[in-house]
Amino acid sequence: MQSLSTELRYLLYVGLLQLVIWVPYILAHLNRVGVSTALGYRVSQDMPDWAHRLKAAHYNLVENLVPFAAVVVAGEFVGVHTAVTHACAVIFFLARIAHPIAAVAQVWGTRTVAFAVGWAATIVYLFVVLTTGA
Repeated sequence: MQSLSTELRYLLYVGLLQLVIWVPYILAHLNRVGVSTALGYRVSQDMPDWAHRLKAAHYNLVENLVPFAAVVVAGEFVGVHTAVTHACAVIFFLARIAHPIAAVAQVWGTRTVAFAVGWAATIVYLFVVLTTGA
């Protein structure tokens, strides 16, 4: 049986993060408005401020997972596995863990830095795949 590459493993970890990151803000919403209101289709999103920030971080993860996944899959397809691609996969994952924490904690600049680090890891990974796998 073939084992997962480091890059695919961290792509799966990011996918797992995306699968669970919504739970705290949904629980906060349920706690604030009750099950009956939460299960309705009201436009109001009555949640604590931290839950709104976590929800925004979740949406940001959804938006950034697609390009990262495309790069990882392209790298797998052409067999590009280098120390740089390994590092980019780990860095992207750690940045995406840090991003929602920074968003909720509201420490000045950390959310933007976490986003930028993850974005840069994707760009570097893409560059390596395009130049090595060509």
